[in-house]
Amino acid sequence: MTHKSGYVNIIGNPNVGKSTLMNELVGEKISIITSKSQTTRHRILGIVNGDNFQIVFSDTPGALKPASKLQQAMLNFSKSAFEDADVLLYVTDIYETLDKNKEFLKKVKNAKVPVLVLINKIDLSENEKLNNLIKIWQNELPNAEIYAISALKSFNIETIFNRVLELLPNGPAYFPKDQLTDKTERFFVEEIIREKILINYKKEIPYAVEILVEEFKETNDIIRIRTIIFVERESQKGIIIGHQGSALKRVGSQARKDIEKFFNKKVFIEIYVKVNKDWRNKENTLKRFGYNL
Repeated sequence: MTHKSGYVNIIGNPNVGKSTLMNELVGEKISIITSKSQTTRHRILGIVNGDNFQIVFSDTPGALKPASKLQQAMLNFSKSAFEDADVLLYVTDIYETLDKNKEFLKKVKNAKVPVLVLINKIDLSENEKLNNLIKIWQNELPNAEIYAISALKSFNIETIFNRVLELLPNGPAYFPKDQLTDKTERFFVEEIIREKILINYKKEIPYAVEILVEEFKETNDIIRIRTIIFVERESQKGIIIGHQGSALKRVGSQARKDIEKFFNKKVFIEIYVKVNKDWRNKENTLKRFGYNL
């Protein structure tokens, strides 16, 4: 019996639903999801295994013109998706126009592997508009396959999964068959906390924040976690903490519940807030946080 395997990399501009699609295809919450753009900062692998296949799905940050070294690192993650892809899933949506990111779209057009263009959020569109969009994308990317989907409503996701499986080359598994992702337990704790910050704070605060788990100790009964929220300015530290610590307590409580659900175990978590001035433009700090420049 032949075995299929390969990297299926999900790319596109910010806020088109890449992470929602990733979670639907993998069947687990691998990537955090919020309504804010630039929610995904890292390249995250989600691995789906069967007896005769292994699909390595890859969620990437939205392609954007970088305004900081952090955003440059995020763009590097997006560009790296072209290098090892066996199949590319280019996600757009019913609102996006072709001129959104011409340089990135050119890379998609020149890709040497199969490209599936996925027009997302069709549950919010009328048929006439959707049909026009399909024609526009067929004209722009004549070598690609065009699909209308709703990641949020799970519409056409099984069709995409089956088509991806058909397109994969024969090959051995890249990872152990019981592995779900390439990321560590600490990474998921950091992402869960960052998700709560994205949800609970406005304006620049979520984008000025990075999370680092300093201690992760697991016993039979409980996981004890100590983590730091880094911000860029003292004023941001005050906003994160809130009056008498109320805002930070809310984030900690929400995060703890999700972390307990994720690990299916009781969790005790300590969260501290520290200032690391202009960390988004410090190469050594970014490398410490797992970004490659």
